[in-house]
Amino acid sequence: MKSNILKLISLALLCVACNISDSENNSYERDIDMSDFFVYTTIDDSQTAKTTNSKIARRSCYTMTNLNRLLDENLGLEQRMYSIEYQTRKFIASKKPNGTPGGGPNTNDPSPDPEPSIPYDGIIEIPVVVNIIEKFNGEVTDAQIASQIAILNEDFNNNNPNTSRVPNEFSGLIADYKISFKVNAIYRKISSKASWGTRDAMKSSKKGGIDATDPGHNLNIWVCEIGGGILGYAQFPGGPASTDGIVIGTNYFGKTTGPYGNGRTATHEVGHWLNLRHIWGDGGCSYDDFVDDTPRSDGPNYYCPTYPMVACNSNDMTMNYMDYVYDDCMYMFTIGQHTRSRALFASDGYRSSFVTSTSN
Repeated sequence: MKSNILKLISLALLCVACNISDSENNSYERDIDMSDFFVYTTIDDSQTAKTTNSKIARRSCYTMTNLNRLLDENLGLEQRMYSIEYQTRKFIASKKPNGTPGGGPNTNDPSPDPEPSIPYDGIIEIPVVVNIIEKFNGEVTDAQIASQIAILNEDFNNNNPNTSRVPNEFSGLIADYKISFKVNAIYRKISSKASWGTRDAMKSSKKGGIDATDPGHNLNIWVCEIGGGILGYAQFPGGPASTDGIVIGTNYFGKTTGPYGNGRTATHEVGHWLNLRHIWGDGGCSYDDFVDDTPRSDGPNYYCPTYPMVACNSNDMTMNYMDYVYDDCMYMFTIGQHTRSRALFASDGYRSSFVTSTSN
């Protein structure tokens, strides 16, 4: 009898211990601070430029303005981006040495915790579909296409030769993304349209453009005349599947001429497609790009600035691909940016479909 009582007491204690353990695990799952997350931006980066040169065009990326439009037009996009950010921060927290997130509990989070994240650490192969809308056949040459894919592979595998110029204070932060890009298909269409604007008309056959090809397994790149001095724009993870991808102006795709003729517009826009914000956080010093190892700044840098450019009590990382400098003056991603993007390819990540076949 005494033996049975002891067994019952032991079982009860075990159940209590299990409940405590489950409670602790749930607490860990909820311990993700989302209080600083935002999606809409209101500050025009042209108003915060640190340098001026009226004789030379400045880099202009339309990604954040495009995001604001999509948020207005797509009910539920803000919540989807919130969920993607939650998964991203949870993934980043799991990668920290102490295994704990940096923020406090977020009791206002209405969404359930996602399934446990299983990271994928191998090389990620991204099939690319190049959609070209040109005024005449061959306006965008095969050599341009080949050079752009080579540049993407160079930049996302830390093989940009200019990386040797990274200042000492940032040299330990240079990341190898371990992403390989390969052309899967090329589609061409002749159009007399002078410019396509930024409302995704080039992504719709009904509007004279080219429809996206299987965006769950391909990076779609549209090459066309955008207009308005805009070099390119991208869609962040979470947006409509039919418009998922990046758009690059004809003169800025691959190896061409001029300060934006070395293919880094595509590198910058693919960074957005991989969930990176502009390095200055699209605001003043109180805004952040949600990456721990990039310094805060109050706006973009242009042209080829002389190091150091100081803002927000720190030196700007002007050579980061997510700033606005000339192509030859951007040549690094950081480890923090890589980890943020890598969350997309975890088992519960938004772009996990890209590694499903690779990891099996």
